[in-house]
Amino acid sequence: MHSMHYFRLAGSPREGENESVQARARITVLLMTTLGAWMMCGFPPGRSQTTPLPHVPPEEMRVDINHASVEELMKVPGMTRSWAGRIVRFRPYRTKQDLVEHGVVNSDVYERIKDYIIAHRQKQ
Repeated sequence: MHSMHYFRLAGSPREGENESVQARARITVLLMTTLGAWMMCGFPPGRSQTTPLPHVPPEEMRVDINHASVEELMKVPGMTRSWAGRIVRFRPYRTKQDLVEHGVVNSDVYERIKDYIIAHRQKQ
């Protein structure tokens, strides 16, 4: 009589495991594999790794938060009329970081506008 050897393959059910545990394990492996493939190809899918970053103007082309009007501040990407009004109302500023440090704008707004603004102390 032939002796039969049984080997348990990775991912095969163990004694006592119910179907929901097995299904969760399969789904987890599938999701991790998919996530790994997306990350290797550039995540999120469809985004080119050579997509240029938005243009950041040179310092002399940035909007001066100490002297700009609300309308001039509105030209800053990510700026709203409400935030521009607050910037004008709470002048003057030593540095552009004063906007966050003094509570004029929140950190999310500052992150959107920081590359487009400057704080000159004297009239240009």
